[in-house]
Amino acid sequence: MRRKTVILGFLLALSMILSYIESLLPLTVGIPGMKLGLPNLVVVLLLYSYGGKEAFAVNLLRIVLSGFLFGNLSAILYALSGAVCSFVMMLLLRKTGRFSIAGISIGGGVFHNIGQTAAACLVVEASAPLFYLPFLLAAGAVTGFLIGFTAVRVQPGISRLLENGEGRVDERL
Repeated sequence: MRRKTVILGFLLALSMILSYIESLLPLTVGIPGMKLGLPNLVVVLLLYSYGGKEAFAVNLLRIVLSGFLFGNLSAILYALSGAVCSFVMMLLLRKTGRFSIAGISIGGGVFHNIGQTAAACLVVEASAPLFYLPFLLAAGAVTGFLIGFTAVRVQPGISRLLENGEGRVDERL
């Protein structure tokens, strides 16, 4: 149990580092609020390595901690709304057994933007944010694919690391 807690703490720290790196990247593609979703790499890997509860807990903690460190309450609200929609969709897609890691990540990226757009519509009490939705859906599909593609490449090494019960990095990595 202690080993699992240490690994989850390490992955939480890694996801926060990725959040910080993402906050430093100047993404100017004309779509307000668009990000690469780098911390979602950790979420996807956790979903496959440990399961839904652990992945959701790490994601929730990362959003709250990163929001207070690098953002504000508004950023936390939008991130949480996107994360919940994204996570539910990834769980449903994984449960079907018909989608690859990349396919599940694409679904997560698309539904993250749906959740954030829904939150924006509620906050501004108007449908104006829906104008951005087609662009955000396309961006979510592209970034979801990139995160999924990376997860496919990293997942075998992460699995070996997590299976090594001796508390040290496997030299074969």
